[in-house]
Amino acid sequence: MLQQILHDMYIDPELLAELNDEQKHILFYKMREEQLRRWREREAWEALAQLEGHRPPKVKRGNAASDKHIQWLLGADGAVWVWIMGEGPGDKPYEEISEELIAERARLQAQREAEELWRQKEAEITKKFREALANEKARILAEKWKVEMEDRKAAKILEERIHEEFKRKEEEERRRGEEQIRLQEERRAKELYWTLKQAQLQSHASEKEEREWKEQLRRSKAADEERSRSARRARDEYRRHSLRAIQKGTVAGLSSMFQELGQSHEQEQRLRNHLPGPGPPLPLAVRAWERPLRPDSREVIVRWFKEEQLPRRAGFERNTKSIASWFHGIISREDAEDLLENMTEGAFLVRVSEKIWGYTLSYRLQKGFKHFLVDASGDFYSFLGVDPNRHATLTDLIDFHKEEIITVSGGELLQEPCGQRDSPPDYHLLFE
Repeated sequence: MLQQILHDMYIDPELLAELNDEQKHILFYKMREEQLRRWREREAWEALAQLEGHRPPKVKRGNAASDKHIQWLLGADGAVWVWIMGEGPGDKPYEEISEELIAERARLQAQREAEELWRQKEAEITKKFREALANEKARILAEKWKVEMEDRKAAKILEERIHEEFKRKEEEERRRGEEQIRLQEERRAKELYWTLKQAQLQSHASEKEEREWKEQLRRSKAADEERSRSARRARDEYRRHSLRAIQKGTVAGLSSMFQELGQSHEQEQRLRNHLPGPGPPLPLAVRAWERPLRPDSREVIVRWFKEEQLPRRAGFERNTKSIASWFHGIISREDAEDLLENMTEGAFLVRVSEKIWGYTLSYRLQKGFKHFLVDASGDFYSFLGVDPNRHATLTDLIDFHKEEIITVSGGELLQEPCGQRDSPPDYHLLFE
């Protein structure tokens, strides 16, 4: 998941909302490193191409500042020519010129705001109908599995008709949106005109505005310094985790070790039957189904867990057939916080995520909670954007952070697991 984000240099807003501040800073730091790496690679390639004669070298512009000068326009009397607005022959009165300037400024400002509103409106319309069309296609595809071969042509015709209907509705929505933006632009131009007019009449308030601008500048500088400190803490934390992973030797190369040693007949039999044994997890060399880019339903998540996670003994205690006390099923953030509400600081649970192919570790603070995403889309387990360590099993990740803190700034150490409260347990669908 992290490699995909760095490749696209984009993260879904819903997924970004699941990250806490430390995870966001680490992710920003890694994306900045990737930008620098690409820039250095491109610069090296261009230098090599110039040496080999594939492209002409860049021509640096010389400094022509010394050649620039100013020459005043002189009048018939040899003195500097001066024109006073509103007093020259054929000039409009100053008040009329001022009115026209204010009206033009108001019109341009309203036009810019209207263009920005239309861009937002157009993005909302596109997203709305794209999601509706995607949902409709998903529903039609689900129904196609139930129909006979002769009905598929009719389903295709139905899909095209629905697509045309959505396209027509989208065009109507766009026309209505353009009309709303146009009317709002006209209203905004009038509002800005009177606002600028009042500002002109109240010029004596410029001193107050100057103080407010200085205060805003001070706050902006303070915010920049805070962001710099946060980025510095994120870099320090990233280096600390990298050094700790080398010293501990917990980077998950276990998966490749199992592939080199080979699977025993008993492990292969358990992989086919989805029955986890007490031994080490099996690497998923071949995936038996085509996994979507992101989870789109609980049924798909349950299937993913049974086909990919059960063979890796996710959720089990080490070397036993017992489900770990900290493991929970597909529950929401609110349910997790409700379970941790009456527990002390350091209590934790691991729940199956509905946002990514992985899990969410919910942690109890002295006041409040924290939630860390655990990426399990590959053949290892690691925190998304916080901890560079890769672990062979989910249990290895939990045991590791019982001794080592998750972040330097938070000092989170896993102490007391939070178990089940209801019967049947919330993970019963995963093990049926």
